[in-house]
This record gives sequence, C-alpha cells and structure tokens, in this order.
Amino acid sequence: MFDSAKLPHVMTKDEFEAAEKRLRELLLDAQFEVAEQRRAAIMVVINGSDGAGKGEVVNRLYDWLDDHLVETLSYGKPTDEERARPGAWRYWRDMPAKGRIALVLGSWHHRLLRNRALGRLDKNAYDIALEDMIGSEEMLRREGVHLLKIWLHMDDHEAHKRLEKLREADGALRRPAVIEWDEIQGSKARARLIDAALEMIEKTSTGNAPWAVVPAADPHYRDVAVGDLLLQTLKSAAAGAPADPCTQAVAAPDSALPRPSLVSALDLTKTADDGYSKDLQNLQERLTEATTAKSFRGKGLVLVFEGNDAAGKGGAIRRVREALDPRRFRVHGVSAPTDEERAGPYLWRFWRNIPRRGDVAIFDRSWYGRVLVERVEGFAAPQDWMRAYQEINDFERQLGETGYLVVKFWLAISRDEQLRRFQDREAKAFKRYKLTPDDWRNREKWELYEQAMTDMVDRTSARRAPWALIEANDKKFARLKVLRTIVERLEE
Repeated sequence: MFDSAKLPHVMTKDEFEAAEKRLRELLLDAQFEVAEQRRAAIMVVINGSDGAGKGEVVNRLYDWLDDHLVETLSYGKPTDEERARPGAWRYWRDMPAKGRIALVLGSWHHRLLRNRALGRLDKNAYDIALEDMIGSEEMLRREGVHLLKIWLHMDDHEAHKRLEKLREADGALRRPAVIEWDEIQGSKARARLIDAALEMIEKTSTGNAPWAVVPAADPHYRDVAVGDLLLQTLKSAAAGAPADPCTQAVAAPDSALPRPSLVSALDLTKTADDGYSKDLQNLQERLTEATTAKSFRGKGLVLVFEGNDAAGKGGAIRRVREALDPRRFRVHGVSAPTDEERAGPYLWRFWRNIPRRGDVAIFDRSWYGRVLVERVEGFAAPQDWMRAYQEINDFERQLGETGYLVVKFWLAISRDEQLRRFQDREAKAFKRYKLTPDDWRNREKWELYEQAMTDMVDRTSARRAPWALIEANDKKFARLKVLRTIVERLEE
C-alpha cells in the first residue's frame, strides 16, 4: 500500500521557508481556536522506521506551535506499575484534555508491532488485537478525540544508514534520536516487523482513523507534510465537526504541498516489440491452461479494469476473453447504479456478480467508482468515499480468504494520447458510440482524477490484491502486460 510514498518527494530550501511561514501562522491560529473551545483533544501518533526522523518531527511541531498547549507522550518498556495493570492503562492515564495536543511516540501500535515481530503473538492473536484496536480508536473518535496517525516512510536500509551516521565509534549518538526498534534484530525479525506494519496499516486504516503515510527521505517535505496534516486536523476540530479525518487522508484543496502522482512515474513511451503476435498467442495459451487446470476448479478469478477514458480497457478485455472458455466467464460493464441498486448497500451489486469457483468475472469499471468518479464529481461525501477504502479492502480480503484471486489493472495514457484517441473516435462512424459528453467533461478534471487514482492505489493496493499499473499509450504493449500479469498471478 501507499506506493506513491516510494516516489521522490522533495522541497527546495526556498519552498520550505515559504511553506513554513504559511504553516506557522495557520497552525497557531487553529491551535488557539481549539484551545479556546475546549471541545476536542488532538492526538498525533508518530510511527515509522528508526532513522526516519520521528524526533525531528516532534521538535519541528514544538517550534511551530505554542508549546504551553502541547505535550509529548512517550512509551517504552512497561514499568512495574504498568505491568500490574491492563496494557491500555498507561495510554488512558495520559489522555490529553480537550483543547490540548499530544504528540505520541511508542503508541499502542508500537507495542503490538513489537510483540508480533518478536514472535510473542501468532497470526490469529495479532488479527484479534488489530480488531480490538479499531474498536478502541472508534470509541475515542466518538468521545471527541481527533486521532492523526502518521507513519514516516523510509526504506529500511536507508533508515539504518542514517542511524549509523549518527553514532560514534562506541555506539553513542552524536545528537538525540528516537530509537524504538533496537530490540528487533536479525533478518527474520525485521521481515516480520515490516510484514506486521503493512498488515496493521492496511487493516486499521479505517474511514474514521486512516493512516497518513508520509515520505521521510527529504526532511523539508516530511515536516511540511506532517504540519499540513495537523493543520487540517485542527481546522476540523475547530469547526466543530466530528472527529472525521477525511481531510487528513489526502492533501487538502488549499495545501501547497506538492504531491507526485503514480501516473507521472510511469514510462508511457513503452511499446511492444516485433514479436507481438507470437507473445500474445503464448500468453493466451498459458491463460487457457491455467484456467482449465484441475487446481483452478476450487478457485475463482476476478479481474478489475479501471483507467483513463479511451485507455484501451475494451481491447485488453477482448484479448483476455479470447483465451477463456466462453461458458466460464462473464464481462460486467459497470455504469451508474439503477434505482434497485441504489436501494441496497453500495457493494451489493458487485457481490451478486461474484462468479462460481472455477469461473471468471471481468469488471469493466468496478466498485472503485466510489473513490474515483463519485469522489471527483461530488456524488459521494468525503466521509463516504474515505470509508469506502476500508470497505473495499475488506471486500477483497474476504474474496481472497475464500479462494478467489483478485487482479486489478489501471490502464494509463497521456493527456495528448487521450485527445488523439477522442478525435479518432469522432472521425470514425463505427467508433462514435464510444465517445460521450461525459468523456470530454472528465477530461477537464484530469488532475483531480489523477490525484484520486493515486489515493486509490495507495489505500487499496493490498498485498493480497495489489494494483497493476499498465502503460497503455501503446495498446499492444498494454495488452501483453495485462495478460502477463494475470498469467503470472495464476501460476504463482
């Protein structure tokens, strides 16, 4: 999840100074308003790799805020007094009063991750603890606690190198640093920690308490991103809104923070080579073999196609369809819900189209409409499309746990290529039906859809059902990559 955090996120010194000047003023105004109202408490949970700058972020927030109204809550190994009480007691003991801000290091998330990484919790116990955590955080929200959960993302190897640079020859630190994972030694324990962290972020990033993953490689970008998230949280609290963190999950409209899109990182110049026909035939044969094998009879395949208008979803679906037994697949073209579908829960119309085991369902557009078109066009309120991320992850997790493979594609084309294809459709009578006024209207909101797509992939590219991003300026290249992805997932 949060693939966009792996992209370069940098700010120049001048950009940082301009953003800092703006943030300091806005943060103080919002902080004092929350303090005067005394109807909401703010808890900023700061987690992430040692070396990602957790201590630096805390110090920066103290610089930008009135420190009389801020407190740091830091937790390490339990004391004898804390061991004699329930595990959550020490967090409840220190709960901030309404009107105050608490910066939390070593939170309940840290304790759970540590025990899982050290092998003290098995998978079942860990899953139960995560469910309990979701319930506790929901209760805090209802009690007026605005919970901002931040994970500072940095490559584990890079974070380790940064820490080593801070150490003297005898191991002493040249300057203070927050080190919380020193007990987790060895490759197996580190791998368990990373897996546990990914699972925790995936399962506890709920609509009411989402994780905000902040790229931490560039300190300037990291600090401004955290400050911007806190500003949106304070504004929500000052406005008297419920502790609904939808503004924490994505960049606010008035944010000056640059956010690279996942599409911008794709090389859309990729093309298929001269062996396209042979490669196509080979991949289709492998797909036929995989979906007719005895081992597939107890499983099901769900294919999801999303992407820019005119990106070639139909052509890619056709090449997949050609390799399938026509008795064992169905293509579902998804459009606006009918009155009957609106009368049911959002996912109802998709649940009823899940195939029998041994069959394939192909969705041309899908349940992701809620976090794409409904979000951008304003058909769904922010709290509804934020909640949808968790609902979608739960939906796909249930499919995976019951023997279904979910393979999801985003077909991406450039803005210029889309215009060329639109004009081609207008010029050819047999293609005109493919072009609608909505297509032109959506094109005017290109940047909004691109940002919605990045947030969608970030929050729903789970390990069990990751997104495959397809460079689709060249249709042949896209078709081969789609088929290859399906075949490799099935064979794996």
